[in-house]
Amino acid sequence: MINILMIEDDPEFAELLSEYLSQFDIKITNYEDPFLGLSAGVKKYDLMILDLTLPGMDGLEVCEEVVRKYDMPVIISSARSDISDKVKSFELGAYDYLPKPYDPKEMYARIMSILSRVQKDGEKQNSLPKSDFEIKGDTIYFKGQALTLTPAEFEVLSLLVKHQGITQSREQIINTSGTMSIDSQGKSLDVIISKIRSKIGDNKRIQAVRGVGYKLV
Repeated sequence: MINILMIEDDPEFAELLSEYLSQFDIKITNYEDPFLGLSAGVKKYDLMILDLTLPGMDGLEVCEEVVRKYDMPVIISSARSDISDKVKSFELGAYDYLPKPYDPKEMYARIMSILSRVQKDGEKQNSLPKSDFEIKGDTIYFKGQALTLTPAEFEVLSLLVKHQGITQSREQIINTSGTMSIDSQGKSLDVIISKIRSKIGDNKRIQAVRGVGYKLV
């Protein structure tokens, strides 16, 4: 059974989602109060579904605490559609952002995709060598040498460095960037990755994960 911790102040919405997911052997435990949710033994859950507009504590604060303390996959489930909320969520380490309203089928698909990815990345994580990338302020060092990067290249590479060994979806990378052109984000990302590889001097360090995104190894 997959155990999911949900923090959602709309009990009817939480109940509908819980009923749908239960047919796939997924159990949701929901808390309307974020403080109660954070004190509910977070470690025993496999994933968190998190609303942003919550009583007493903003969901972004919850996301930051959960990722920092427990390194748990977080899916943001929110009616807040401002791009700044999406960007901040990914910067804080959220795995996905699903704007309300949405079909429960889509949430199920995203849950299974994330958990599969986490399991595979977790199996590979222990075999990774010590990172030769280091972020200091607005500069990234590779093997002790400062890289000369554009703002967009810095945003993309810093995200990959912070999550080294873990696949980042194209959506995650694009939504984290505030500098990629909106009308050609997909193409822009591929160009940026190509330029970063060239500046690193090692094309194998950033791997393309077919149908998903990129991973720094």
